[in-house]
Amino acid sequence: MSESPLSPPSLITRRVRTRRLTVQVTECADREHAEPVLFIHGNVSSSVFWHDTMRDLPERYRPIAPDLRGFGGTDPEPVDGTRGVRDYTDDLAALLDALGVERPHLVGWSLGGGIALRFLRDRPAQVRSLTLVNPVSPYGFGGTRGQDGALISPDGAGSGGGAANPDFVERLARHDRSEESPLSPRQVLNAFYVKPPLRLEREDEYVESMLSTRTGDDHYPGDSVPSKTWPGIAPGTRGVLNCLAPTHFRIDDLHTITPRPPVLWVRGEDDVIISDTSVFDLAHLGALGAVPGWDGTPAQPMIAQTRHVLGLYAEAGGRVREVSVPDAGHAVHIERRAEFAAALLETLAEGA
Repeated sequence: MSESPLSPPSLITRRVRTRRLTVQVTECADREHAEPVLFIHGNVSSSVFWHDTMRDLPERYRPIAPDLRGFGGTDPEPVDGTRGVRDYTDDLAALLDALGVERPHLVGWSLGGGIALRFLRDRPAQVRSLTLVNPVSPYGFGGTRGQDGALISPDGAGSGGGAANPDFVERLARHDRSEESPLSPRQVLNAFYVKPPLRLEREDEYVESMLSTRTGDDHYPGDSVPSKTWPGIAPGTRGVLNCLAPTHFRIDDLHTITPRPPVLWVRGEDDVIISDTSVFDLAHLGALGAVPGWDGTPAQPMIAQTRHVLGLYAEAGGRVREVSVPDAGHAVHIERRAEFAAALLETLAEGA
């Protein structure tokens, strides 16, 4: 019996063994033969952040939301930062093989947007459509200038594992559920993931999702090395933030792929994490006086960089649609659930 339109579908969670690792996956029940949509979560989170979006998809779609390695219930295998995000894309390819899924739609949020971009760049024939939700820049996070993502320093200074706030990492590691500090995961969720003063109805679930993040050199944030260039740190070789360092992650030739599936880019206009003035970018923090010794290094223009890469893709014949959502932050798919679902369904129909 099919689900009533007024009754949200049931979500089921299971662990799937693949040739690389065992992945925890959440799906909608009884949709094994529907059109697959792969949801890829962001940093310091898990598939939990996609649950509402999954429930909003009609029966013709099969939503699949895995936890990435080191997050949620998936095996905590180490992350090789020097591969960019290819540890994640290879894991996802192995998962799709284990599930018998071919040509899914990809939906990636934040870090997941970078992973989705990499997957499309490496495997374009395997992607029906791509939806980016406040994605990391195609030139990584930190350490670049200008719309073409030029390195500020050859060693990637200002990016990588050393760019994380150690107090936040420590609170993640000890599963701090309090609101006692601006750097507690709960306060970070409320101040940066969504636009204040919004408090999410399922706030406790999202906090638990954040606390599922494995910490350390092999996971979040990763290791770092000293640099002679301000702010004095450069990417290491291990962990999550190093796989997003511009010395390891760069997608500036997306326009060369064939085929070119349709791309939707949804962004919250008030996102302070992925922004041309990101409060997580050490260069912008230096300009604000929050990181000492600032030498004038410009903030990374993350939005301009994404627009540049997608503009080249459109000029080459790809279909690109940008949806800018006012009064929304980083988790725009949760903050503006109905508006996001409408935009997503339009792109899924394009890529059928």
